[in-house]
Amino acid sequence: MKISLLQQIYKDVLAGTLLPKESYYYTSFLNLCVGQSQERDELCDLPSTDSSIRSHQDTVVPTADDVSSNLANMNFSFCPREVMLLQLTLIKMLVAKAESQEIEFSTRQKYCEILLLLLKETKVDSKLVCLLSSSDQLLSHMASESLASLVYFQLKEENAVNVTWLTFTLKSLLEFPMHTQVAECLWTLTAVIKDVMKDKMLPKPGILKFLAPLDAVLEGFYNSILQHHFDSQLYSLPYSEAANNLVSFTDVLEALLASRTQLELPLRCQRVLFLKVSYVLNLINSSTHYFIKKKFIMLLKKCVLYKSQEDAVSGSQFLQNPYLKEDMLALSNAVLQVVNLTWLNEIPLGEKTSYFGSSEALSGDNSQSGSDQTVLRALSLAVLKALEFKCQNSATEAEIKEHFHSSMSHLLTFWRNHTKCSQHSHPVAHHCEWLSLVFIEQDDDMWEAAKALLLIYLKIDRLRHDAADNLSWEEEESWNFHTHASGYNPHCILLFFLEKITFDSSVLLDFLISSETCFLEYLVRYLKLLREDWHRFVNVCNHFDTKHGTSEPVSSIKPAHQGKQSCVAGVSLQNACCEPEPQTLIPSASSHNYLVFTTEQDDNEVTESNQSNSLLCNDNTSLLGSLQSLVNYDSSEDSELESVGEECLINTKQMPLHKERETMIRETVRSYTDDKQNTLKSEVLPLKQKGSNTSSSLHCIVSSDNIIPLRTMLYKSTKCLEELQKAISRLQRRNLFPYNPSALLRLLSHIEKISKNMNSQ
Repeated sequence: MKISLLQQIYKDVLAGTLLPKESYYYTSFLNLCVGQSQERDELCDLPSTDSSIRSHQDTVVPTADDVSSNLANMNFSFCPREVMLLQLTLIKMLVAKAESQEIEFSTRQKYCEILLLLLKETKVDSKLVCLLSSSDQLLSHMASESLASLVYFQLKEENAVNVTWLTFTLKSLLEFPMHTQVAECLWTLTAVIKDVMKDKMLPKPGILKFLAPLDAVLEGFYNSILQHHFDSQLYSLPYSEAANNLVSFTDVLEALLASRTQLELPLRCQRVLFLKVSYVLNLINSSTHYFIKKKFIMLLKKCVLYKSQEDAVSGSQFLQNPYLKEDMLALSNAVLQVVNLTWLNEIPLGEKTSYFGSSEALSGDNSQSGSDQTVLRALSLAVLKALEFKCQNSATEAEIKEHFHSSMSHLLTFWRNHTKCSQHSHPVAHHCEWLSLVFIEQDDDMWEAAKALLLIYLKIDRLRHDAADNLSWEEEESWNFHTHASGYNPHCILLFFLEKITFDSSVLLDFLISSETCFLEYLVRYLKLLREDWHRFVNVCNHFDTKHGTSEPVSSIKPAHQGKQSCVAGVSLQNACCEPEPQTLIPSASSHNYLVFTTEQDDNEVTESNQSNSLLCNDNTSLLGSLQSLVNYDSSEDSELESVGEECLINTKQMPLHKERETMIRETVRSYTDDKQNTLKSEVLPLKQKGSNTSSSLHCIVSSDNIIPLRTMLYKSTKCLEELQKAISRLQRRNLFPYNPSALLRLLSHIEKISKNMNSQ
């Protein structure tokens, strides 16, 4: 079978080799044969004859008449549609190769020549616009991709916007909804934005160049397409034109959201989703097809996470964006407004899970029944991040409580209605447990949610202390009760999570070295709180022990310096349960019971640590030597707790690790934690240790006339943090940790010192 020259060109371009013939020669093969006098969606026939074209060695430049005849005279072994698909693929490939720095300059120059000839001589952009509305969906899609590539190419090479594409886009958007066929236009616009965003040298001027003329038109289109009442059957059908338009528009909005970080002053079309998010909220609560709702819910989630994404952008110029605060506040107000009504409960979450090859479960398979957990988490995170931003921009405690308690009440009800516990799990008896139950399968969302609730807690606590120097016992008791009842007590949240991972410090280490979660920021803020809030943490641990019935009576003595406030958390934790529990043993206000645990290292443990270190690579050369210190908390250790949210971690970044490095780190940690498994599994610390130098000692301080439970939860949780500290230190000594953990280690050491100091009293 004779191999066509078009196929040979494809192979040459794919290999990135220099094309030997004149540019006009190759342009003739790439000229699309679209019937100009026919309807836009009709393609002209591509006849084939027995005559062959000029030899491959012929250097004669074809005339304008040869452009159409050359392709027509080719003896192809496939149909005209396949010829056109190959041409479209070649155009897109030529753009990619012309911009690739891995291709030689002379080759790239030749590719650019061919593309410019296609644009200026054959008017390929006009033909691609015609192909967009083809009834053949594959041709339409490929035309969209090729046109977007040419728009990007012209913007990069000539610093000019393609007039044909811009005119087509403006016309399509302005004529909606009189002419409803806009999906093809939206596909191309999305592809152009993505292509420009991929070019690290082009984004800022490139985005301004082609988005500025579309700014007002895009905002008008946003109003037109989202102001409809989506109760029509057209929007409930998954493959209707109306549904296709909406799905395509979500992709445009997502691309606009991503492109916003490239401009110090965003365009109106990049802000419209924040300022008019009520349109999206109404659509989510409409009778539109579930897939469309899910697309918009995931887009809403990206909006509420936008600030953290923008903070992560290299360079601090974007942090001073004057519109960001205004936009986030508008979005938060709109979300909280509908949440405080009945919006959450009126959203029907999909009850069927997608199965391979089918949407139906196998008979007798009930393992995946229930609501769509992905959508449940996205909606929950949207509400929590909106609450966080609203609280951070509120001046008084009363202003926060006006929105917070009502919104959290609706959210807790939403979780209870859509989260099914497994038959082997215990019933949820405390509101603070819901967070880990809902988010446990999605690490990044879980720590974003936990961080949001932690920041809210810190904000309210700071406002409380600013308003009154000395808070009464009743005020403290009320405060503790509300933190548990509303499910945002930070100590409870962390302890419930640690329970679910069986106090495995290697899991926490995985989160710390991952660039996909905000666990580092969360942990630093929590440890800062813990050193100031230790007595509440101890009381919460005490309640966990009594709740699960793992306590054993031991005798101790009563500290003289503790006041009534020390036992408030334990009482509030019991009273804030969402279901009545059996009466448990809780320290009374008069006993002020306390537990402190301390850890000391003996010779055996040092030997064990040395053996673990020997598993590391012997090469002392730093595997991450090229990484700079990305985290520097030198000043954070002495900073005030209330300033954590604004000052700490503003420049914190975690460098993504290569898989080999991540594997080496995890194997190093695993070799150590395997040796410690027995310690983690033990329910209680033995009361009697061998020898005078004990590896760990548990000291209970209780009044002589009272009996209290052994602090199992306190020991396990603090031991987990201790193991985390040792693992980080070991990796740091080998230069395997991806950033500077010095401040984090100082915070962990500080917690250990608090334990020792209280233990010595």
